[in-house]
Amino acid sequence: VSFHLKELERAGLIAQRRASRSIIYAANYEVLSELIRFLMEDCCSGRPEICAPLIANAACCGEQAPKKMSMSDRLDKAG
Repeated sequence: VSFHLKELERAGLIAQRRASRSIIYAANYEVLSELIRFLMEDCCSGRPEICAPLIANAACCGEQAPKKMSMSDRLDKAG
């Protein structure tokens, strides 16, 4: 499990913090939303009408912050 958590952290999908002798992991929802949107757009590239409603809902939490690194760049960096 530690290996997987380390890789998720390296990809920016989760963050860790130490609390005494414990390590607390938390999801990075902004990056996870970007990943889901990227996967949905890639998966539905031939028929965007399938994913359009879901992609619109993925941005439900307000205005998106300026992108620091594209998802494909993150995936390239992690791989």
